[in-house]
Amino acid sequence: MKLDELKPAEGSKHKKKRVGRGPGSGHGKTACRGHKGQRSRSGAKLSPGFEGGQMPLIRRLPKRGFTNIFKKPWTIVNVRDLARFPAETVVDADLLVKAGIIKKGSERIKLLGQGTVSVPLTVKVQAASTQAKELIEAQGGKVEVI
Repeated sequence: MKLDELKPAEGSKHKKKRVGRGPGSGHGKTACRGHKGQRSRSGAKLSPGFEGGQMPLIRRLPKRGFTNIFKKPWTIVNVRDLARFPAETVVDADLLVKAGIIKKGSERIKLLGQGTVSVPLTVKVQAASTQAKELIEAQGGKVEVI
């Protein structure tokens, strides 16, 4: 088989339907839109939840719970992410951003104890789990909660 002999599978390619091109085309006059109604007019756009005037499903279903708009999310950093830093490094938010571990503008950072670290580090974060503190301090490091 050569590149110039390649053809799409039989029946997989369809001709584009050209509407509004006269009565001989079979798709003339109303251009497959019907006679009247919202979708027959130009510029007709319906929102995704519109159900023809019937009460939309999203408004028929009961609402539960509540979302706190003032909630500040925690950015999670695990102990295994700190293994890349050399001994006696002071790990703070700026260093974590430079290393690409967290995104810039992360307000609250929490250190969790997944993984291991083999060098002593000084870690400055807003919160740390007990297990994470034990792992860092076992290597002679220190966790400072800001």
